[in-house]
Amino acid sequence: MRVIAGKYRGRVLAGFRGDAIRPTSDRVKESLFAVLTPRLAGARVLDLFCGSGALGIEALSRGAREAVFNDIARESVALCKKNLNAIGIAAEISVRDYRACLLGAAGKFGIIFSDPPYRERYTEEILRLVRERDLLEEGGCVVAESEREEVAPEGWVRADLRSYGRTKIAIFERSDP
Repeated sequence: MRVIAGKYRGRVLAGFRGDAIRPTSDRVKESLFAVLTPRLAGARVLDLFCGSGALGIEALSRGAREAVFNDIARESVALCKKNLNAIGIAAEISVRDYRACLLGAAGKFGIIFSDPPYRERYTEEILRLVRERDLLEEGGCVVAESEREEVAPEGWVRADLRSYGRTKIAIFERSDP
């Protein structure tokens, strides 16, 4: 696993041992960030289920001004911190349930990455909380990674959907900004 492009391009990121954790592959990351490029410059991002921190780090490498990292698993947070320290990035990191993170989040985000364990179905609730808390900047989006095609709930539009084998990436925008 590595940083694909930007100022940290080529930096190798530490990953999880074994097959229990499924990081976003470099191929999927490269394609996703090609779509997100126009949104990245100066964006504030939230990596809600950060794991190794690969998505937030890639966003910072490509021009995001700030990234907030969150995960409930202490092992993930430790790995994310290790990767951030290895590259020399200072960032806010929290160890909270995704609900607590969204309920306690300060400020707005241009991009929120939601990449929970595939067996979980959190997208609809995450979109509801983001909308209720008004956590997106104007023109912002929520990027949801899962193994099924996520549908846009009320108040949202699915602006893009990409499939990469069993991985599906849906980009959601507010329908009533």
